Amino acid sequence: MSRGWALVTGATAGIGAEFSKQLAVRGYDVVLVARDVDRLADTAERIRRFGVRTEVLPADLSVRSDVERVEARLQETAEPVVYLVNNAGYGLREPFEQNRLELEQAHLDVLVTAPMRLSHAALAAMLPRRAGTILNVASVAAYTPRGTYGAAKSWVLSFTRWANLTYRGRGVTVTAVAPGFVSTEFHDRMAVTKDGIPRLLWLDPPYVVARALRAADRGRAVTIPSLRYRLIVGLSRVLPSRIVAKGALRGR
Repeated sequence: MSRGWALVTGATAGIGAEFSKQLAVRGYDVVLVARDVDRLADTAERIRRFGVRTEVLPADLSVRSDVERVEARLQETAEPVVYLVNNAGYGLREPFEQNRLELEQAHLDVLVTAPMRLSHAALAAMLPRRAGTILNVASVAAYTPRGTYGAAKSWVLSFTRWANLTYRGRGVTVTAVAPGFVSTEFHDRMAVTKDGIPRLLWLDPPYVVARALRAADRGRAVTIPSLRYRLIVGLSRVLPSRIVAKGALRGR
């Protein structure tokens, strides 16, 4: 028997694809949201092998009309979404002052505006039922000065902490997972080298997603996968910002 519908953004690659898989294994039907129609179809076929239903919802979350279509799906009552994963995201390669403003705006729309709007739509449907889960993908970059990417993830982290405190007493938990470097397509799409990143710092998507889902099960506001990154975050909180910024790897 299905546990209900889960909706995952950025569902066709990396952490998003793993969220789709692990939620399907748990018995959730999955709404897959991403830009690439062909990859959506391929992912849906793989997910259906776990005996669940799938929907594909092509959407570019930097486009307001596309975001509104995803909002509409979250507000449906006939086949309600009980689990929302705000995962879609990407980085920008060029320094802020050299980037075109339009690229920075689209980046902000995907990392901040879309999760905000989708969380708002999900809460409108979940709170009357007094049940639901929202899981937001943040980053350890939220704890360090890392340009507009880190700033956007800081918003996600702060919003999630507040939302979990506000809504868990009404049946809806909101959890953020803040991983470090994960072995996905993220850096390849940015066309930046990964050679300078120590092997010890790389995490695997199945591990990150399993920890995130377990934290959400427990109603936690934030989880940082792996002891090594919890130590890094702890150090970032006590060291001067200029030292933390110098220690951050280049690229965004």
